[in-house]
Amino acid sequence: MTYVALLRGINVGGKSPMKMAPLRACLEDAGLKRVATHIQSGNIIFDADQRSAAPLIATIEKALSTTFGYKAPVLVRSHAQFKSVLADSPRTWTSGNHLRRYIAFLREPITAKQALKEVMIKEGIDTVSAGSGVLYMSTLLSGLSKSGLTKLVSKPIYQDMTIRNYSTCMKMLELIEQR
Repeated sequence: MTYVALLRGINVGGKSPMKMAPLRACLEDAGLKRVATHIQSGNIIFDADQRSAAPLIATIEKALSTTFGYKAPVLVRSHAQFKSVLADSPRTWTSGNHLRRYIAFLREPITAKQALKEVMIKEGIDTVSAGSGVLYMSTLLSGLSKSGLTKLVSKPIYQDMTIRNYSTCMKMLELIEQR
């Protein structure tokens, strides 16, 4: 079965630096198969025999902690779950040249409904909607400096999510489906 693992906070602003070749080797040594990465921000595609994310998360977190001293949540979604998240994204995003579009993947047991309560938006500039284990967040490019979404990093809920650009997610889905 094919999965996506999303690491939180690596290679961001010079913090938690991690090279992708050693990362792939670490995860292969931990028993994952056909490990591939996309860009330098902790986007991992792999195969595994397990049918549940929980043991995969435990395996990945232990391997990363042991090898790199990385102690942050890892989020895992199956190919089908990842594809569904993208299929359910707001319809306005397909022609979103005027938007900055992000998907916030939530770590269980946090629900989208819970996370949504914590997000502050600037009316007329930001939009946020709940999906299955995610929040879909967008900001008008013309209003980036006024966005309320920047306040999310100061909220405790931020520690239970990892955010990816919609275009990055679409590219990852393409890479998965080419396997």
